[in-house]
Amino acid sequence: RVFGRNAAAVSEALRGAVAHLPVEINPRQPRRNSFEVSLVKEDGSTVELWSGIGKGPPRKLKFPQPEAMVEALKSSLA
Repeated sequence: RVFGRNAAAVSEALRGAVAHLPVEINPRQPRRNSFEVSLVKEDGSTVELWSGIGKGPPRKLKFPQPEAMVEALKSSLA
């Protein structure tokens, strides 16, 4: 549940920051106990915005702050 709740918060923040941004949650089967955020650009390239795989414990370090993801997205789009 905590992964879904954090994914919803991050996707809502990203949609609010960039108009008409398509956000997909888990288009493929995710790694167990992992939380990652990636940007797929129009040319098909992928930019990793966040990976919590090597973070924690505590568990809360595995999840990014939504505001930090908005900043990472904006800098990747610039």
